[in-house]
Amino acid sequence: MSVRTRADLDQLPAYVAGRTVPGSIKLASNEVSEGPLPSAVAAINQAATEVHRYPDMGVGRLTEALAAHYRVDPGRIAVGCGSVALCEQLVQATCTSEDEVIFPWRSFEAYPIITQVVGAKQVRVPLTGEHALDLEAMLAAITPATRLMFVCTPNNPTGTLLRKAELNAFLDRVPEEVLVVLDEAYFEFVDDPEAPDGVEIAGERTNVASMRTFSKAYGLAGLRVGYAIAPPEVAEALRKVCIPFSVNALAQVAAIASLEAQDELQKRCANIAAERERVHRELVALGYEVPETQANFVWLPLADRTAEFNEHCLQNRVVVRAFAGEGARVTIGTPEENDAFLAAAGSFTRSAQ
Repeated sequence: MSVRTRADLDQLPAYVAGRTVPGSIKLASNEVSEGPLPSAVAAINQAATEVHRYPDMGVGRLTEALAAHYRVDPGRIAVGCGSVALCEQLVQATCTSEDEVIFPWRSFEAYPIITQVVGAKQVRVPLTGEHALDLEAMLAAITPATRLMFVCTPNNPTGTLLRKAELNAFLDRVPEEVLVVLDEAYFEFVDDPEAPDGVEIAGERTNVASMRTFSKAYGLAGLRVGYAIAPPEVAEALRKVCIPFSVNALAQVAAIASLEAQDELQKRCANIAAERERVHRELVALGYEVPETQANFVWLPLADRTAEFNEHCLQNRVVVRAFAGEGARVTIGTPEENDAFLAAAGSFTRSAQ
């Protein structure tokens, strides 16, 4: 007699990570090329001698550091093993098999996976023709079964940003019993003065949570640490469903050191934003359609030419993240890495003429 597993797992889509190809430039996973902030590296080295001990299960010091940084009550903070783990915990804490989760599509590809794993119903709302979140359509998708909505801004993989006025107008119309999660994984790269601040909004509304991460701008993707700032009862529920000791000791000390290195962070993000503008400008000059982006990547909606573009980039030793039949997401790297990508993009355009 064979072991029984859930039959619906046969239809579960697999998460596709950005490829790593030895000898090639990896611009597929939205990592920062510079690595961790120097302050974080020093903290990691010092803490490495203590990894034979279990980490602080309550993530107390990091929680206090985040509370001080954002000037919020520690009871409103939940820390997890990357923001993707918090996404899963949010669905677990709010949904049963009878409930619905709404999210834009295409957006972060973990949303449908974690929703199905928990057993809730997923409701995908297509983006607009400009590759942005369609807030009106998301509102229209709400039913009495809706418990949770993911709103990714800047959106992954398109990079498009919601402005403060349109987001607040949207939130005004969402029923109070529906939790809206602002996925702000790329918040630190945003330089638009009209951009919303999810932490501020979460402090003003009882059904909004802001979710951020140390994986992107802070350069700690390999250590897996993210956090949510939410209404106290939501943060408490997240802590209840968290796997014990899931935030490791090195991640905790590195995140604390990173928070204390804001000058280093701001300089890094300003450099990436400048390169983002340059890459966007040069791609448009080459004839590509490229939506606005406030993240550390650009989106090329290449439709049925995506696979061909992906292969061309690989031949030129540049790894991008291809979404078959839709487009390619390309991380902003160092100037030299970006030059290599632009050269590949330019030769692809010329070969198509």
